[in-house]
Amino acid sequence: MKAPDIPEIKDDDGTHVRVVCGKFWGKSGPVDGIAADPVYLDVSVPPGHRKTLPVGITRHAFAYVFAGNGKFCNASEPLAVPTEPVSWADTKPSAEADNRSLVLFDRGNELMVQAGDEGIRFLLVSGKPLEEPVAWYGPIVMNTQEQLRQAFNELEKGTFLKQAAHG
Repeated sequence: MKAPDIPEIKDDDGTHVRVVCGKFWGKSGPVDGIAADPVYLDVSVPPGHRKTLPVGITRHAFAYVFAGNGKFCNASEPLAVPTEPVSWADTKPSAEADNRSLVLFDRGNELMVQAGDEGIRFLLVSGKPLEEPVAWYGPIVMNTQEQLRQAFNELEKGTFLKQAAHG
C-alpha cells in the first residue's frame, strides 16, 4: 500500500482525515477484510480548532497522538487523561494529551477533540468488540492458554505460521 492509495478528506475547518481502513465521511480505505471491521484514520486538526468525529455506538475506540497536542472529551484513563462527562466541561477541561499519548474512549457515537497551539495529529482506531477470550504472551495473541502453548511449541520447532503460508 502506498500513500496515494489512501483517500484524504479535507473539511471546511482545515481538518484532514486520511482513511487507511474502513469507511469515514463517505470514503473507503484500501485495507479491508478484517474480522473486527476496523476503522483506522489519520486525523489532523488545525491549531485551536475543536472537532467532533463520529464513532459507531457499538464500537470501541482509541486515539494515539503522534504530533502536537490537545484535549479529548470522554477519554478514559491511561496516561493521565481523565474521564470527562458527556458534554464538554469548559470550566474543568480534560488533561492535555501530548505526543505519544494513548487515550481510550467509552462506547458512544462521537468523540470531541480540542487542538492545542500547534494543532494535533492522531491515529483514531475503532472496531467491533470480538466478544472472544484473549490469551496474550509477548508477540502472540490467541483465544486460550492451550493455543498459546501450542503456538510457542510451533515457534520453537520452526513450524509456526508455516501452514498459513502454504494454504
